[in-house]
Amino acid sequence: MSRIILGLNHFFHDSSACVMKDGVLLAAVEEERMNREKHTRRFPANAARECLRVAGLEPRDVDHVALGVRPGQDAHRMLAHAVLHAKAGGGALLRYEAARAMRRQRALTAWLVDTWGLRHLPRVHYVPHHLAHVGGSYFASPYENAALLAIDGSGEWATTFLGQAKGGRVERFHQSYFPMSLGSFYEAATEFCGFRPNYDEGKTMGLAPFGDPARFAKLVGSWVQVDDDGGVHVDLRWFDYPRGGERRCAEPLTRALGPARRRDEPIEAHHRDAAAAFQRVLEERVLQLCKVLRRRSNARHLVLAGGVALNSVMNGRILRESGFDDLYVMAGAGDNGTSIGAAYWVEHAVLGGPHRSVHDDPFVGTGYGNDAIEKSLRGFGLSSEPVPDPIEQVAARIAEGKIVAWFQGRMEFGPRALGARSILANPTLPTMKAVLNERVKHREPFRPFAPSVVLERASEWFATSVADPFMLKVCAVRPEFRERLPAITHVDGSARLQTVRASSHPRYHALLQELGRRTGFPVVLNTSFNVMGQPIVESPDQAIHGFLSSDIDVLAIGDHVLEKASLPSRGPNRQA
Repeated sequence: MSRIILGLNHFFHDSSACVMKDGVLLAAVEEERMNREKHTRRFPANAARECLRVAGLEPRDVDHVALGVRPGQDAHRMLAHAVLHAKAGGGALLRYEAARAMRRQRALTAWLVDTWGLRHLPRVHYVPHHLAHVGGSYFASPYENAALLAIDGSGEWATTFLGQAKGGRVERFHQSYFPMSLGSFYEAATEFCGFRPNYDEGKTMGLAPFGDPARFAKLVGSWVQVDDDGGVHVDLRWFDYPRGGERRCAEPLTRALGPARRRDEPIEAHHRDAAAAFQRVLEERVLQLCKVLRRRSNARHLVLAGGVALNSVMNGRILRESGFDDLYVMAGAGDNGTSIGAAYWVEHAVLGGPHRSVHDDPFVGTGYGNDAIEKSLRGFGLSSEPVPDPIEQVAARIAEGKIVAWFQGRMEFGPRALGARSILANPTLPTMKAVLNERVKHREPFRPFAPSVVLERASEWFATSVADPFMLKVCAVRPEFRERLPAITHVDGSARLQTVRASSHPRYHALLQELGRRTGFPVVLNTSFNVMGQPIVESPDQAIHGFLSSDIDVLAIGDHVLEKASLPSRGPNRQA
């Protein structure tokens, strides 16, 4: 008899849901794609409903509900720890977290009762946050034997998890607890640079190569240490985050580094240099954690998870310098992925499921056929006929410098567009990065764009020998190709690469191959189909509205290819 698990992330930001059947992930959706509130904390009722619909299931079919949190875990121990390190602020923070957890627990209970009624509730499992992160990622990885490392701001109260897994059994070596947090340490840099901490760390990472790390690295490095057991130790005199307020940076930090940037102010040299220093120190401390894991385990591979695992520059350095052969990072490495991780953990560690299914295909979201697409087109007053082979037409437009919105197949899971809900452009054009940032994405000009390349030829242009289907391992562009691929080469010669397999996304792979025949490079600039501050598009209505209301030249949606210059009119341009 089949076993159905509904995974949820609700207690933290980036709410999400997934459905698993007998250890196979059938669907996973982030709530922000449905309610259009980026990084939403709202209960993922819409996402859960869509996952069940995509999987062809009803609520009554669900046997288990898995959540990536255990509310109140180690509460008394953590209260003492927080008070010790943050004085009175520790108690205030604990009360805040307890009140928030209670609100979310009430929301969960109300939803369960409303959906199933009191007599037919599925069994609910609360999985400790870091086990949902890295334990669940292990069961989704291709490795039987792996070192485990989870790093985030905090989950319940843990901030790092070091361990190993062998043959399905997970062992913990060490955990650090809030406020001893590498994630919160890096959030302070994000705040200092004028970005939103806990959300915009990718901007800090992108800014770092423009700065000189040597200016502040020694000082910043003295603020956080890693001991021989893998314990994290933060000098809290420099930080305000343990006290439960909105601020991360304490006054001594801004006296030492210079004035923090407000969001409407220009980025100064000391902001760039601070970003570079924090990035370097983060990388070095995580490499120290990897060294502990290499010493204590005999694993050749690493499973990495938690919000800090989205730092793809750090991941690239781990791959090059840690001694591990490769690392697995789930597409939803942050809190969004704990719905998937919790489901995998319950299936295997709790219920003893024998079947392991490697999660290397991110295209597990909603999908729309040509009938739904054509209905949406008519709703916008647009007339279009399906194209027998859209690949050749789209590749030609990209090659000649057009910006293409690409809406194909099932939606990807995670923060990166991976070729299902993407904006595509020619990476060989020197002006393309500036054009995209100014005309379409409306974002900071320093931020880089990422390339997608066919897996079988990735090493010809990029210094890599491993697959990266989730765009989470930065590598170097080979020096001889940096000037020929300027739109995807960052200022330091790097690129956040996505490798594409024909088996997981045949149409996208075919597009890259056709583009290679035209430009000499089966490589495309790939960025998310959204504008700054908005979630990635989910539906045909949202895709068409985004196309019509932006400077995108072409929309490739299902078997339809629309060129803006050829449209007789833009129709009613209704809101998606």
